[in-house]
Amino acid sequence: MLRKNLDEAIDHLKKFDFQPETIIDVGVAYGTPGLYGKYKCAKYLLIEPLYEYEDSCKNIVEKYGGDYVLAAASSSNGEAQINVHPDLSGSSMFKESEGPHIDGTPRIVPTITLDSIYEQKELQGPFLIKLDTQGSELKVLAGAKKVLIDTEVIILEAFLHHFYKDTPLMTDIILYLIEKDFFVYDIFGALTRPLDDALAQVDLVFVKKGSVFRRSSHFASTKQRKKMTKKRIKYLNKVFK
Repeated sequence: MLRKNLDEAIDHLKKFDFQPETIIDVGVAYGTPGLYGKYKCAKYLLIEPLYEYEDSCKNIVEKYGGDYVLAAASSSNGEAQINVHPDLSGSSMFKESEGPHIDGTPRIVPTITLDSIYEQKELQGPFLIKLDTQGSELKVLAGAKKVLIDTEVIILEAFLHHFYKDTPLMTDIILYLIEKDFFVYDIFGALTRPLDDALAQVDLVFVKKGSVFRRSSHFASTKQRKKMTKKRIKYLNKVFK
């Protein structure tokens, strides 16, 4: 069955023998529906660059436990400019392809790597990481070399067009993570653009090579295969005879 949203994607992952010790939510905004409360023993680390969302972060950790950091996850510790949109949604470190009138208001925010947070807070894996960073995905992953060693699942938003200038596309992210031994496992949340109804972005679930999620390369069990073949033969006989 195809999954339509994160809630359904996580429910599918829960069918397997995987229990994350820490769930890292990068780009929190008002919260990530479907991510919290699924794994009862997991701790949460929320990372969000906009202070306007701090109350949301506080409410989430008060309800589910964990901690939050007001900073932009990136490839190095320091500072960076983020372009804040009037509605906050879609704020990014990158400029919009549509032009400056869409970029929003520039703001300097602190940046921090997942590896440095991992060391400072002595986080424990295995990790499940969710990224919603409006084009900064590879920057975040570049700052998570140690964290990725003990990460089993990565869930992120990927673009099919350069809506933001100089950002990676879905294919760039897939190729990068293949080199880190992560493979696409699931796709959900397809969104089309108003311009021409072309597919604009999807949410991808990556799992690590050798994980419980990739134990078999088979398409179906023997029992399922027999049932499929019987159904297929019945269909072909009906249509072509």
